[in-house]
Amino acid sequence: MKTFTLPGTEITVPAVVLGLMRIVEKSDEEVRTLVKTALESGIDFMDHADLYGPPYHGCERRFAEALRLSPSERESLTIQTKCGIRQPGPYFDFSYEHIVESVNGSLAALGTDYLDILLLHRPDALVEPDEVARAFDDLHAAGKVRHFGVSNHTPGQIELLRRSVTRPLVANQIQLSVTHAPSIASGIAMNMGDLDQSIDRDNGIVDYCRLHDITIQAWSPFQARFFDGPFLGNPKYAELNAVIDRLAWKYEVPAEAIAVAWLTRHPARMQVVLGTTTPSRVEGAAKGADVHLSRAEWYEMFRAAGYTVP
Repeated sequence: MKTFTLPGTEITVPAVVLGLMRIVEKSDEEVRTLVKTALESGIDFMDHADLYGPPYHGCERRFAEALRLSPSERESLTIQTKCGIRQPGPYFDFSYEHIVESVNGSLAALGTDYLDILLLHRPDALVEPDEVARAFDDLHAAGKVRHFGVSNHTPGQIELLRRSVTRPLVANQIQLSVTHAPSIASGIAMNMGDLDQSIDRDNGIVDYCRLHDITIQAWSPFQARFFDGPFLGNPKYAELNAVIDRLAWKYEVPAEAIAVAWLTRHPARMQVVLGTTTPSRVEGAAKGADVHLSRAEWYEMFRAAGYTVP
């Protein structure tokens, strides 16, 4: 499994992350098998959120109940969680009180004394950066959170936080796949005024994160569009699947691995967040981190996904 040091931290992270948003109704044995498969595949990075359940902290609690980690086992994992989305609504809350309350709830649910990384889960239009900074400083000083980041934030939103937040923002988790890649596609179509693809909807977030040593974590790597179902095996993406199947045969890996490889081939050193609860898919997808697509293959997949290369 390809690994790298997360900028701004001492943590060595794998290129693939196990997202645990769908385990609340899984048995102990199912959760243990899922995590064991991930670990055997080189994935020791676990992604959570207070929202994942229901109820709140439900998946975090299920993880802890099933794994019952010893201190050494806990230390061997990188555990990340997110906060900020509130229900009913939904609405967003980056107040000092909610961030601290949520972290305390996550620590209790996970049965751990600290989080390796805390992300702000989607932008809060009513954010007060000074409150976020105070929460981050207090949580870090108390030893409860070691590192911080964001999710689905634009460069401007990150800059607004950075005006007050003294802790480095080490990650930005965004939706990204070969078929949902506006953050990459718009730059390729720069100055092509007749193409909808040329519209920059993300304010250059990929380049911004590269410039500021912020790791992009790509969620929904197999989703066609915004919660529009998977593209793998989808007849709407017949041309793309034909390319993926050919590359899977060439590299002797499953189709999921090629979808992952398209993301990890990017020089931004992205992490890919897997949301599946099927162990075999975790094992197959993890192999993609060690597939190095050629430039021609990467662009062939991009074109087959429906994007224009001028």
